Amino acid sequence: MFDPLLHDESARIAALQRLDVLDTAVEEPFEKIVTLVRTVLAVPIATVTLVDRDRQWFKAKRGLETDQTPRSVSFCTHTIQQRDPLIVENADLDPRFAGSLLVAGPPHIKSYAGIPLRTPEGYNIGSLCAMDTRPRRFSPADIAILANFANIVCDELELRMIAQVDHLTGALTRRGFVEQAEREIARARRYGRPSTLVMLDLDHFKRVNDTHGHAAGDWVLQQLANAVGGALRPCDVLGRLGGEEFAILLPETAGDEAVAAIERLRHVIAEKPIALDDAATLHVTASFGAATLAPDVTSFPAWLKQADTMLYAAKAAGRNCARVAE
Repeated sequence: MFDPLLHDESARIAALQRLDVLDTAVEEPFEKIVTLVRTVLAVPIATVTLVDRDRQWFKAKRGLETDQTPRSVSFCTHTIQQRDPLIVENADLDPRFAGSLLVAGPPHIKSYAGIPLRTPEGYNIGSLCAMDTRPRRFSPADIAILANFANIVCDELELRMIAQVDHLTGALTRRGFVEQAEREIARARRYGRPSTLVMLDLDHFKRVNDTHGHAAGDWVLQQLANAVGGALRPCDVLGRLGGEEFAILLPETAGDEAVAAIERLRHVIAEKPIALDDAATLHVTASFGAATLAPDVTSFPAWLKQADTMLYAAKAAGRNCARVAE
């Protein structure tokens, strides 16, 4: 029976991108799973593989040196095109794979078992794979075990995404924002591009909670995140670091452009009336501190410290203003 979700590649890629997991650091839950797969199924190679547009990238791997390969030579590009497991007992005898570089050369894959990794929406974004360097038969029990591990991988991917999104504001959590910032540092360094980190803190937010209650305070934070998020570019990143403190990544931005972007955000907040349930209307302001990524900054904590210093300078200057470290 025709399954439209298996043939909608653009929607599948969008589902993969929503997970925001490509090119992320090693994470213990996925490492444990590939270790267990290799041990339980007695295979030399096991991977959690995510299939991008033109490549397959390994979120976790055992028995492989590379982090990714072209999609054109992969087994997993075939796995994601079906709902059932893909089982290849002898790759040399399978015309789909006999000529693959992964079969004819290192790592010399001769047998393969892959279970599609399916999102809750039904898109196959990758596979959990067990591979051997000799032809072999995977028993029904082997496949059932691999399928159970694949379910755990899917659960972990969902939990990972939930843990990165702040439930109140929809911004990234501190953890999620730190990961994005570290990736932005690496990108900016690799290509010699500018980037600016912005911190913002609502002015006198304690008064809102004390006067109107914590429910009103939560509503104000939601409205702030919506307003700021709506004023950002698609490439910008908003995160909630804690309480009323937020941070923003402005890739490809520095100098006067960064100042202009921050001033625009400051006005968006100051000019937005926030209606409360008790018919009261609040007007809030925010202080901003920012730092352009400097050549000597190699870690997010160092970059954050610079922006935080500027935030305190903005507060000392009377609040509802911005200070930027060039």
